[in-house]
Amino acid sequence: MKNEDFNLTLLNAARKIHNADWNWKDINSPFARLYMVESGSAQVILPDGAHTIQPDYLYLIPAFVMHSYESDSVFIHYYFHIYNEYDIFDRFDFPFEVDAGELDILLVKRLLAINPEIELKYSDPRTYDNFSTLTRNIAKSSQKSFIFGLETNGILSQLFSRFLDKATPKQKITDKRIKKALRCIRENIGNNLQVNDLADICSLNRDHFTRLFKKEMQCTPMQYIIRKKIEKAQLILVASENSIKDIAYNLSFDNVTHFHRSFKKITGLSPIAYKNQYK
Repeated sequence: MKNEDFNLTLLNAARKIHNADWNWKDINSPFARLYMVESGSAQVILPDGAHTIQPDYLYLIPAFVMHSYESDSVFIHYYFHIYNEYDIFDRFDFPFEVDAGELDILLVKRLLAINPEIELKYSDPRTYDNFSTLTRNIAKSSQKSFIFGLETNGILSQLFSRFLDKATPKQKITDKRIKKALRCIRENIGNNLQVNDLADICSLNRDHFTRLFKKEMQCTPMQYIIRKKIEKAQLILVASENSIKDIAYNLSFDNVTHFHRSFKKITGLSPIAYKNQYK
């Protein structure tokens, strides 16, 4: 993994006090969430079940993981919303919970101290889980002073490293040429990528590249490209008001019918039905 893959942007930060009012359902955000509880406890419901969050731990929820919150008492916590352009969550499975040492607690407090003006105005995720808010917050983050920006990135990296230390690769890729192809796909997902393009990048002929790719990834290059395009489409459908037609063409599908067919094959839903789930 290269250093630029670990580029983290802090979008929002605050210390919040809730009194049985931290109750939100079916949250699906275009950014990751880092939490540390100061006192009290609450429930986070993830796809694998309910988890209690409490003091002495750090908690991480990756971007675009459906979850809900439940609380029935006084609950004080720190929250940090983090954006990663290179989709590190696509490559690793991260633990939800890690121990928070004394240094981690100091780092969390320092991170908030040097970023005092990026608290969310409202706690309801529906008011900020959208593409325009994400874009605006990324722009605001880039305007930090160099010194505070550098310190912010350093603290985020330290806190994130606690989770990365216990993360596991989603798929161990051994061939460097396939890693190169995967990076090309990730960085050019909106383009009309062809197998020949990837084979050329890897200095292989098409047939050899396809066999090698299938051995490593258990699918053909085109199947992988389409799947990644659909995953990107899912993100855009949830986080923006782009039309189905625009999404299809921006991801270089031949036509809207091809996009609809591919989307439903992978997700089990039409694009419209998928989007309606998150309204």
